[in-house]
Amino acid sequence: MRRTAARAGGGAPEARVEAPAQAPVETGPGPGPVPAVDSPASAAQAPPPQQDHLRTEFPFQLPRGYVDESGTVHRDGVMRLSTARDELVPLRDVRVQENPAYLSVVLLGRVITRLGALPMVHDGIVENMFASDLAFLQDFYRQINAEGHTRAAVECPHCSEPFEVELGGSRLGES
Repeated sequence: MRRTAARAGGGAPEARVEAPAQAPVETGPGPGPVPAVDSPASAAQAPPPQQDHLRTEFPFQLPRGYVDESGTVHRDGVMRLSTARDELVPLRDVRVQENPAYLSVVLLGRVITRLGALPMVHDGIVENMFASDLAFLQDFYRQINAEGHTRAAVECPHCSEPFEVELGGSRLGES
């Protein structure tokens, strides 16, 4: 006998008796189960199991590029998907509490995993980027974390002309 975990309602664990292992059974056109046959033909016809792969990192190229202390310009980078922790931890940062606009700088410093040849990316690097690059990264963050887009196609109720509206918030973490 094997016991399973307690139910969500907090009741006692439920006992379950498992049947002894049996050979796999397929259902045939007739009135009952047909034993499975391990033949090369049946294996070739079975579709391979599908594996869902979630893309979590996205390459980008900054419009201007980050210029480091030695004058090297870094433009190519990678940003990963944000987690709930990524959006919550910066809220405890004193700089964010004093100035909510700093949230996007701290958040981007957490989710940018690579930028050019820099050994590490952090909020200090993000805060020294050009404003156009920061705006690009904020928009890119919204795009990848909103399943690829933050715009919705709508239609004017008066003239029926189609157009797009921005669904994202004004700052990161506010969508």
